[in-house]
Amino acid sequence: MKRFRTRLIFGLMAASLFVLASLGLIIGQLVKGFYVDQLEDRLGKEAALSAYALEDIPAEEWQSFSEGIKDRLDVRVTIIDQNGEVQAETELSPDELENHGDRPEITEAEDNGGTNIRFSETVQSELLYFAYPFTYGEAEEGHLRLALPVERIDNINKQIWLFVGISFSIAFILILFLSYRIANQLTQPIGQVTDVANELARGNFKARTYAGTKDEIGQLTRSINVLAYNLDQITSRYKTQQERLEALIDNMGSGLIFINDRGDITLVNQYCNSIFDTDTDKWLNELYHEVIEDKTLVKLIQEVFLTEAKVRRQMQMNAKLQVHQYEVYGAPIIGDKEKLRGIVLVLHDITELKKLEQVRKDFVANVSHELKTPVTSLKGFTETLLDGAMEDPDARKQFLDIIWKESDRLQDLISDLLELSRIEQEYFHLNWQDVKVDKAVYEVIELLYPKAEEKEISLLADYPQGLVMPGDTARFKQIMINLINNAIVYTPAGGRINVTITKETDMVKLVVADTGIGISKDEWPRIFERFYRVDKARSRNSGGTGLGLAIVKHLVEAHQGHIDVESEKDKGTTFKIFFPAEKKKD
Repeated sequence: MKRFRTRLIFGLMAASLFVLASLGLIIGQLVKGFYVDQLEDRLGKEAALSAYALEDIPAEEWQSFSEGIKDRLDVRVTIIDQNGEVQAETELSPDELENHGDRPEITEAEDNGGTNIRFSETVQSELLYFAYPFTYGEAEEGHLRLALPVERIDNINKQIWLFVGISFSIAFILILFLSYRIANQLTQPIGQVTDVANELARGNFKARTYAGTKDEIGQLTRSINVLAYNLDQITSRYKTQQERLEALIDNMGSGLIFINDRGDITLVNQYCNSIFDTDTDKWLNELYHEVIEDKTLVKLIQEVFLTEAKVRRQMQMNAKLQVHQYEVYGAPIIGDKEKLRGIVLVLHDITELKKLEQVRKDFVANVSHELKTPVTSLKGFTETLLDGAMEDPDARKQFLDIIWKESDRLQDLISDLLELSRIEQEYFHLNWQDVKVDKAVYEVIELLYPKAEEKEISLLADYPQGLVMPGDTARFKQIMINLINNAIVYTPAGGRINVTITKETDMVKLVVADTGIGISKDEWPRIFERFYRVDKARSRNSGGTGLGLAIVKHLVEAHQGHIDVESEKDKGTTFKIFFPAEKKKD
């Protein structure tokens, strides 16, 4: 914008300078010509008047007359007779002068006189001459010539040009000042508009310009402000929608991939990082078959490209040393004129659904198996009794004892199943109260001590007195009973079980450690599954249902705590449970 203002000012100055210079030259020449004309007219009138007066003066007095004219008019006076001889001269002696009959002003002089400007050899100066005829003697005609130095004209001309130059310089300065003001008034709003336009081009839609006048420039600035406001609103809405779309895509809980018609990946959300166990942001603008390593997925993409039809398929992928199940949905993106623009892939993680389905199948199978054994025993021994064994008192008592044990086992299994089902319901809530930890531990140890003593197992407990924590006393005791009972079942005779409770900052820590058969590290993730047994024969013979640890896990989570396990094969197992010392807000 400075360049435009500079060009405008220089243009105005050049035009003004040209006009003023031209006008100055014209006016100077006109004034000079007018002055010379006025000077010639004056000199002519003076010459005519002097010639008229000279007609009555005798020739012998011409010299003195000439001197008088010179003194009065401050001019050079020359009187020339009919023959061209100089009879009187105010600058030199007439005798020293040559014949002047051939002088231009003399030869051109008529009734109105003759004038000429030329260099005078006599006085060595350029003079303005005016010759006027007069009559003397017996009708003889002479010429009276007056002359002025041209220097006077030059001095006057210099004054004229000085006046013109000063006047026009002042005018030029005024025009320069006014042009600068006008140029600023014109270009400043344009400059502001340009700055705002540049800011808009750079994406700053908050830029505004001042709109003060009501002329075309003001309308332009107001239009730019309206444009900036509209762009700001549109951009804000676009950014909001873009942020919402990006948040939706990145947090949709499924993998999303867009591939254009050339096979380049143009969009991939953050969830794909966990699916493919890599930084999928590096896939952008890369060919899909060069970055996707899973061949099954590559074939699915190729199938969508070839058939231009929707494809839905389940497949498994390995990520982070785990096998995940995904339902992949691929669909073509059809643009105008039925032209394929690309495809979209959506990957739903159905690993948990598959696990739940497998758990359901395992649960049905385990329940059927667990129920089948006691039911088969009940049926078999009942048939034996009915076939005649009931007549034998010893056999009858033996079989009835077995039927009693199997019935008791069946009842325990059904009770644990009902208990686990009740705990897993959404409406299950603990009876929150202050749990007296020392009293609860004492009662559990007293309850299980005979069973441990029967197996010759040392059962020791270490806990602080007066410790209180929030929870459900009955459920807390149930947790301890299941853990200690498991330890008794899986610890051989002569072993040791230590129960320790400590207060750690904001947690209450319960530790149940035994010296039993232990658990291999591969089995750690499964010990909290329903009906899972580390030693199936030992636990089944002990009357266990395989649901104890599953119940423990749910009850610990209901207490807002968590459980850890450390174990090594044939070296014992340690369960660590952490309860919050204060109830957390839901």
